[in-house]
Amino acid sequence: MFNRSKSAASPTSIDPFTLEIIKESLIAIGDEMFIAMQRTSMSTIIYEVLDYALGLLDAHGDLITQGNGVSGFLGTLTAAVKSIIEKFGADIHPGDIIITNDPYSGGGTHLSDVTLAMPIFYKGRLVAFSANKAHWTEVGGMAPGSWTTNSTDIWQEGLQFPCIKLYDKGVVNQALIDLIRANVRTPDMSIGDMNAQAASLRIAERRFTELCERYGVEVVLKGIDALMAYGEEMTRKGLAKIPKGVYEATDMVDDDGVGNGPFEMRVRVTVTDDKFICDFTGSHPQVQGPINAGRTGLESAVRVVFKALTDPQIPANEGCFRPLEIICPEGTISTAIRPAPVSTYWETMDFAADLVWKALAPVAPDRLPAGHFLSVCGTIVSGKHPDTGELFILVEPQTGGWGAGATRDGQNAQFCVGDGETFVIPVEVCEHRYGVMVDQFALDAADGGAGRYRGGRGVFRDYRITADEASVTGTFGRYKYLPWGMKGGHEGSPNYMEMIHLDGRREVFGKVAQYKLKRGEVARMATGTGGGYGDPSKRPEAEVITDVRNGYITPEQAERDYGVSVDTRTWTARSLRGRGGFAGQAAQPTREVKSNDKTEAILAVLRGQTSAQQAATRLGVDRSTVDRWVEEFLKAGESAVHKNGDSNGSEELSSLRSMVRDLADELAALRKSMRK
Repeated sequence: MFNRSKSAASPTSIDPFTLEIIKESLIAIGDEMFIAMQRTSMSTIIYEVLDYALGLLDAHGDLITQGNGVSGFLGTLTAAVKSIIEKFGADIHPGDIIITNDPYSGGGTHLSDVTLAMPIFYKGRLVAFSANKAHWTEVGGMAPGSWTTNSTDIWQEGLQFPCIKLYDKGVVNQALIDLIRANVRTPDMSIGDMNAQAASLRIAERRFTELCERYGVEVVLKGIDALMAYGEEMTRKGLAKIPKGVYEATDMVDDDGVGNGPFEMRVRVTVTDDKFICDFTGSHPQVQGPINAGRTGLESAVRVVFKALTDPQIPANEGCFRPLEIICPEGTISTAIRPAPVSTYWETMDFAADLVWKALAPVAPDRLPAGHFLSVCGTIVSGKHPDTGELFILVEPQTGGWGAGATRDGQNAQFCVGDGETFVIPVEVCEHRYGVMVDQFALDAADGGAGRYRGGRGVFRDYRITADEASVTGTFGRYKYLPWGMKGGHEGSPNYMEMIHLDGRREVFGKVAQYKLKRGEVARMATGTGGGYGDPSKRPEAEVITDVRNGYITPEQAERDYGVSVDTRTWTARSLRGRGGFAGQAAQPTREVKSNDKTEAILAVLRGQTSAQQAATRLGVDRSTVDRWVEEFLKAGESAVHKNGDSNGSEELSSLRSMVRDLADELAALRKSMRK
């Protein structure tokens, strides 16, 4: 039933006008699906953020066209439909709609991303599939919003749908709907989003059938073949422009959310005349916490960068990825197997994209800039609404800074590579639907990203709690290992969350689960600056003045990083370049640091509670100073342990001895994890 017969005529035998009409009609079907789903969904993560993707696939499950939305889903629809074909075989009928979110074999990513697929028949013949994938606010699990940072197996993360018929020959599976309703915290919302997905599939079925009736099914299928052949042809032309060779990159994932890490990821990219091979062999094995990604996530991540490198202008289809080969053994942090938790898979998935990007950036500077803030910076705030008493669950990503390129500054406040065309929830919607006030949504002039071309700015987004109590969950990768610069540009700044209490206490996290805040307290989301490109001392003084005037950098940063003293009264500048006081490298301490503050910063860095960059920013010193403190602490601590019985040391050394003993197990675990 699935073997579509190939016509003796070649795909190019269709006249170009008809081919163009068919191509644009297929794209238009995806656009109509997209709009229908946005307008009928129930949750802000879909209709405001646009955390979904959809498209058409042929009878074999190969992608014909994919609409706008989450770029990180590029490839997941193909894997999902192929899993459906493999499971059901000939037991696929008109009116069927299959649901799946299997992160290991069903084209899934994490359980919150739910795929629905529908076969399209024309006169009894299976000719295509329509499919979509959307983030449900709730699929059950251990915490409101379902995904969390402290799960340790897949069963803690919610309902699993291993390719189940939601509709069988047009008849709804009411038992499945009842099961969903009984196991999620917001059943009306989850079922409503599911119905919106089903409606968009039926629109695609109707429009595809109309296309077959107008031009004939054989012409439409030949047009699909031609569309894929064109995608492959244009991709190979783009591939030919990439210098042939072998390129490598490594990076570190901060931690897994449950106390382990960091973890190394690596890639070896081989570019030949007809292949683009990405080998992730040697990356860290799957881990205890939920940052693992399944193979589908890895493949989708690499597809995004490959498309950007070869031909980002033409619509994506399966032909575009025929030259791409991805190698990675099972059971790694990027190819996790059951029952590894995958709740925050995007942290690893986006790192995979960034590694390929980092490896190729030196030879493709026209396409790939310096490193960006990278993380989705996923955020959940939940509690009881102060007006209604009903459960609210705010789920959204954050924007941050992109890296500078060879000819221009990085973009401010954009989404990460895996998010694509998504948005934050408008402030007014947040404040109306959820128990928060958004006190601040502004660019952050953090240290980092200096260069001839400056890294884009991240943001502050402050949620003041208006409910009696709320829980905050977040995962902000690149908290410890910062966005990389290029050609002498400085690295960017970290992503982090800061919890601000009414009594003045502040706590900083890269990952946190169900952190409790009271009415009036603030959860601050801070995203990083992208990496810089080129020597900062080469940036024209006029551009430095403009940066200060626009609030992109501070006068202190202008002087320290660029060697330009800016008078903010007259907006004139005095150059410090070439003088002994300007090195164009790192900040000098701007104030004396108290011993207790210094000690707390050292311990927080060693325990993974903050990054060296964030500690430096808070204390008004440069990062190298914090790095030096940590190194001195470790050396002094080792000496103190050896001199365990010596009581003649200084007061500071005695304090160090005590703290080192307290941290002995943590330091051993840290070193062990870094050797893996």
